[in-house]
Amino acid sequence: MRSFVVVGNLATTTPDFSLEDLPGTSGRIDILCRCINSAFVLSHGIRRDVQIYLILRGGGAPKTVRLQGRDLRHLNPDERTTAALLKKALALEADFAWTKSTPGISVRAGDLADLPIRAEGRTYYLREDGSDHRGLPLAGDGTFVLGDHIGLSEEDEAFLAGLGAEIVSVGPKSLHADHCIVLLNNELDRREGPSHPAGGRERATKGDE
Repeated sequence: MRSFVVVGNLATTTPDFSLEDLPGTSGRIDILCRCINSAFVLSHGIRRDVQIYLILRGGGAPKTVRLQGRDLRHLNPDERTTAALLKKALALEADFAWTKSTPGISVRAGDLADLPIRAEGRTYYLREDGSDHRGLPLAGDGTFVLGDHIGLSEEDEAFLAGLGAEIVSVGPKSLHADHCIVLLNNELDRREGPSHPAGGRERATKGDE
């Protein structure tokens, strides 16, 4: 399972925002919506081997929304529809157990440090000054942590350092978080494809037998 974690430093933890003015009323949940679409949406389908955790810190106690591709339904490419799904999830009472909102979407109380990242394989922190991802043996079942337009705090970075997270970059220029997710998905797709020496050549050979 390929995992992404996006920290929304100002993203509201309540459903009290306008779908007609996401940037102005939601603490930039529009950024998180774009990340969701970049993580899951294909030309004619949804990635089923991807999940994304959204950390929302804009008001009261932090909340985490989880979307899992294997169960996800009703996701369309537009931000408004995606925001409506998040709005429904945030209307639920949230404690430290996952509460299902719609198929593939759950919400719980908690922050970045409350995620079981350590149990889900290798962890990567996306930052401009990191090592080039193309020269690294990225794990297809890894967890990739990104900040929003504000970035991650010193406390977040200390937490990730404690997990032994590798700091990686997708290129020499600073990009939006959703663009980084697209590039990571593409890189991992290529590595897992039948033509890549570290990817699916063995699977393709078995399929021809």
